[in-house]
Formats: sequence, C-alpha cells, structure tokens
Amino acid sequence: MRFLTGGMLLVLITAGCLALGQSGLQFSAPPLSPKPIEKLTYTVEWRLAHAGTVIVEKQPQQESLKLESAGIVSTLFPIQDSYTVNFEDSLCATSSVLDAMERKRHHETKVTYDRGINHAFFVERDVVQNKILKETGTDTPHCVADVVGAFAKLRAMNLEVGQSTLIPVSDGRKSAPVKVTAQELEEVRTPMGAFQAVRYQADLMNGVVYPRKGEVFLWLSDDARRLPVQIRLRTGFPIGAVTVTLQKEEHP
Repeated sequence: MRFLTGGMLLVLITAGCLALGQSGLQFSAPPLSPKPIEKLTYTVEWRLAHAGTVIVEKQPQQESLKLESAGIVSTLFPIQDSYTVNFEDSLCATSSVLDAMERKRHHETKVTYDRGINHAFFVERDVVQNKILKETGTDTPHCVADVVGAFAKLRAMNLEVGQSTLIPVSDGRKSAPVKVTAQELEEVRTPMGAFQAVRYQADLMNGVVYPRKGEVFLWLSDDARRLPVQIRLRTGFPIGAVTVTLQKEEHP
C-alpha cells in the first residue's frame, strides 16, 4: 500500500522545524492551492477485497494524492497518507511532501529538487519522536519528475502500441530514466463504465528507482482525455497484486 503514495510514490504538506534545523536546507511552504481543475477518485483492491480509496486532485502546477485504507487492510494496517508535488512548466518537479500515518507510525518526508545545481535533497522525519530518520539526496537531470508527475507526462504523450519512451524520474533518493512501453489496447471495466484503454508498463521497480521487485502497469483511456482508468502493481509475497480502478471523475 505504501507504494501507492510516495514509496510508489507514492507520495504531504511541510517539513518540520527539526528537519530544517538539522539539514540546513531552507524549505518554503507551498503556495495555497486553487480549486482543482480535475479530481479523480479510485478504489483500491487487494486480494479481491476492497482495500481503500485514493483521491487525486490536479491544479495547474501541483498534484495531490490522498490514500485511506478500508476493510481488512484498516484492521491489519490502517493507512492515512497524503502526498503533494509541486512542479514548474513541463512538469519539472520542484518539491514534494509525503505525510504518512500508518499504524502507530507517523512520518513526514520532504524532497526538494534544486534545478540550479541538478540535485534532489531528501529528508524523512519521525513526527512522533520529532527526529530525523534519514537525510540523503541524489543528482538529477535539469528537469526530473516524481512518479505522479511522470504519469502526468505520459498522459500528455501519444505513444502508439509497441512504442516506448524514457522519462527521468526521482524519489529524492535515486534518479533514473524510466522506460515506459505502450503494450496493448484493451477494454477496462470500471464503475464509470467500460473504456478502451492503452496498457502501459513502467519499469519503475527492480532497482530502477524502487528496489522492490515487481511490475507496474497503467491503463490510459484511448481518447482525448487520456484518463488513468486503472493502475496495477504486481509484486511477490506478501503484497501480491494491488489494483487501483477509477471510480469517479470530477471537474470542480
């Protein structure tokens, strides 16, 4: 489940004073967000059971994601995660914040992408204990995307089936060009109805950006909206397969 947010991203408001003091970095709070221009609500399925809800809101230069567990997952491992990424033109990431409340753990992770020196700074803080857990970074291309921004970039492309592209992606700890391949046109059934959608495979895992072994698939509607109608993560035991399916599309 954590993969779906910023340990997918997965993927959040501001770093605490302790993180600022120990890192020496000067983080500025993100500007107040206008009303979203797009709001997508998804259901999460794990082992054929309803496992949670994901809400993605898009503004002109910001995307936010909220994940809340449900059903048996809430009983075994309750999750309330929120993630925000800010970006400039061409979806170049400038900062991201993950606020993760999972079971008794409450962590806050901030990544600042400094395009002046082509470097990302990563700080993870334990909110409960008020201490820095990890502070690291990585060199990046001048324009790099987080996972959420990479999927947004893909929506703006029009890859034909059989074609592939490379998208520079970073989570603040590692940076790599991620290969995305348009594999096949399929019908995807959702609570909104059936969609003709192109299935893409994103090589995010297996040490490319994330160390966990697995596969990531994304289905985009084969129309002008290019809606992400389904996302599927396949890993080994104990997670297995997690499927995120579009439930509702809104334009507030």
